[in-house]
Amino acid sequence: MKSFAISEEEKKASEEFMPINGTDYVEFYVSNSKQAAHFYKTAMGFRSLAYSGLETGNREFESYVVIQDKIRFVFTSPLKGGTEIGRHIDRHGDGVKVVALWVDDARHAYDQAMSRGAKSFFEPMEEKDKDGSVVRAAIHTYGDVVHVFVERKDYNGVFLPGYRQWNSDYQTESTGLKYVDHMVGNVEEGHMNQWVNFYEEVLGFKQILSFDDKDISTEYTALMSKVMSNGNGKIKFPINEPAPGLKKSQVDEYLEFYDGAGVQHIAVATDDIIKTVTELKSRGIEFLQVPQTYYDALTERVGEIDEDISALAKLGILVDRDEDGYLLQIFTKTVQARPTMFFEIIQRKGANSFGKGNFKALFEALEREQELRGTL
Repeated sequence: MKSFAISEEEKKASEEFMPINGTDYVEFYVSNSKQAAHFYKTAMGFRSLAYSGLETGNREFESYVVIQDKIRFVFTSPLKGGTEIGRHIDRHGDGVKVVALWVDDARHAYDQAMSRGAKSFFEPMEEKDKDGSVVRAAIHTYGDVVHVFVERKDYNGVFLPGYRQWNSDYQTESTGLKYVDHMVGNVEEGHMNQWVNFYEEVLGFKQILSFDDKDISTEYTALMSKVMSNGNGKIKFPINEPAPGLKKSQVDEYLEFYDGAGVQHIAVATDDIIKTVTELKSRGIEFLQVPQTYYDALTERVGEIDEDISALAKLGILVDRDEDGYLLQIFTKTVQARPTMFFEIIQRKGANSFGKGNFKALFEALEREQELRGTL
């Protein structure tokens, strides 16, 4: 693993030409938006926020928006055949289409990106309703994923113009998820550096970590990864590509079943991972499990921690430490029919890294799932 420090000058320069305040929303194209929203409410503790569809005059697609603390997920399905949304679902299955970035000036962000070589998805447009106006613009990134720049400083509505409040009698309690910590993209072999350069040159991101096949490998499979971060560190995008191995890696499997590059997993933060994971498991979320021997020498490897190791072992939560502190993390199994996207639950207690010490145990757990699916 290589670490890349960002100087204050570099951070300031990045923030000046492409300031990003955070993740605005993540939009999934799914085959049944109503059922997907219900799953995320029931199983993960999201609450109803907004709706767009036939009842709002939208005859092209239906979207349900759910929220938990600072996380907004949008689930969108087509209302008729032969649409771009439908073709996306047919090719990829359920998956992430939009990673929306909250900015102060969407036109400026778009113009800056285009001047640096971005490919336009749609030009800046102002959308209005009785609650004000929102400006959005979008660019292509890896695979069929797009970044939408969202400027909402003049808007007081529930989500976006064209959406209404989604009032539902069915609401569940939060599971303690707070915000999107990072999102990982899988790209084809030999394409990682192309997208690293894209985020550096087009969006002003910096590479903060690099993992090669010596860091991320098992007896059978390997991958390489580079972590990109924007100037203020609120957006982090690790980018993975497969590395040659004896068998098909998790990234190879993803690329095969997703039919191309895309978002592999979304890491969501919590302040109490034991409580969050306990609640998620009680609601039916399934997690990857590591052997109990992982915990035998845990304190020798990571030092003293605040949490009860027996509680971590019971749930299968992993621990790793860096020079700034430690983190706790666990990964769900895939959350749709195809073995593609999954979630990471993460609690940071000072650490700024991504769990390098857990890679081997995690990847062996992933390989056990691949073997059950017959895809290793």
